[in-house]
Amino acid sequence: MEDKFVIWGRNPVIEALRSGKELEKIMVAHDSHLPKELVKLAEKRKVKIQRVPRKKIEETAGTKKTQGVVALLSPVSYWDPDALIEHIIEKNGFGVILDHITDPQNVGNIIRTAEVLGSSGIIVPRERSSPINEVVVKASTGAVFYLPIAKVGNIRQFIDKFKKRGGWVISVEKGGKPIHKVSFPFPALIVLGSEGKGVSKTVLENSDMIVSIPMFGKITSLNVSAAAAISLWEVSKQKFEI
Repeated sequence: MEDKFVIWGRNPVIEALRSGKELEKIMVAHDSHLPKELVKLAEKRKVKIQRVPRKKIEETAGTKKTQGVVALLSPVSYWDPDALIEHIIEKNGFGVILDHITDPQNVGNIIRTAEVLGSSGIIVPRERSSPINEVVVKASTGAVFYLPIAKVGNIRQFIDKFKKRGGWVISVEKGGKPIHKVSFPFPALIVLGSEGKGVSKTVLENSDMIVSIPMFGKITSLNVSAAAAISLWEVSKQKFEI
């Protein structure tokens, strides 16, 4: 499946950028120099360029004939962030922000859960986040094709815009109100933090509400996809009056 999501070589990557194809990111070998045209096109299209060892390039492409550059194609067409804000507002629904979650299995599982429970969309940051790749597609069991997904440069700016449109921002993090005792306002953004660091400090500071999942065992943390399932079920129950 992976070869459907990967292209390599300078000219093929340039043509992919020119044609408007959705690219997750471009990986370049440390010892390779990119054509200026490729760099300019990537900047214009806001596609991340990441420097990696040449071995990583060749492993990803499955060949040594890469010219030191490989691009990861996106299996989805991203929504414009402003359009997604309007979509969530109009539906009086709830979007889900994946705050720098890097594990593609977790990302796929969360997208699957969000789609099943009636979310209006997913928001992912461009940097320090898992790309929407073949692992995500498989883990989501295809939910990525049914749920609007937007990629944003700055989560803080996105939530500021959302709040100005009358939306609410709710972060799932330790030390908040017990989630089962909260009355959720809509439209809302539900923020789920990264595997290690949780929700970003700046996002927490700009949240209208922080909610927590009560825990009664000796283990005091949950995998983020499990926390997402519990949290989104509580939100969905209220949204759809279950």
